[in-house]
Amino acid sequence: MRGELGGGTVATRRAYSLLCVEGGRTRQRRQIGAVAAYVALFVLGAMEGLIGSFQFSHSLGGVPVAALAFGALILATSLLGSAGMGTTLGGVLPAIGWMAAAFLLTLPTAAGSVIVTNTSAGEWYLYGGTVCAAIGVVASFRWRPRRPSGPRWPGAGA
Repeated sequence: MRGELGGGTVATRRAYSLLCVEGGRTRQRRQIGAVAAYVALFVLGAMEGLIGSFQFSHSLGGVPVAALAFGALILATSLLGSAGMGTTLGGVLPAIGWMAAAFLLTLPTAAGSVIVTNTSAGEWYLYGGTVCAAIGVVASFRWRPRRPSGPRWPGAGA
């Protein structure tokens, strides 16, 4: 064999990994995945608003703990959505979904009944949840995580 002891030529190879190979449709798949994640965040916010509108009235000693907990939940969802997606839109979409569901369910029906009643728990749920959603949106604009500008994997751009 050449190159071991005798002074012949030795072929050197660059390190190769499949992590460095970009497939033809990788960018398209990432975009589809991002759109699906944004839709999931909107639906999650809407589901929190839907469930909260029916369960807000649970209280403990006169304190509307369920209403306060649902407000804290939409705040956490907005903050974590923004941090997880790395964009402001990740924090805005859950808040929009929550507001759409919660405020649509406060409208009276044709028979005149409402789901979110005008009680202290209902007010804490609607106003407190709105304030928490607004705080989450403002915080996602203010403290947005920065994405690295280079390639994801070392040596992927080379």
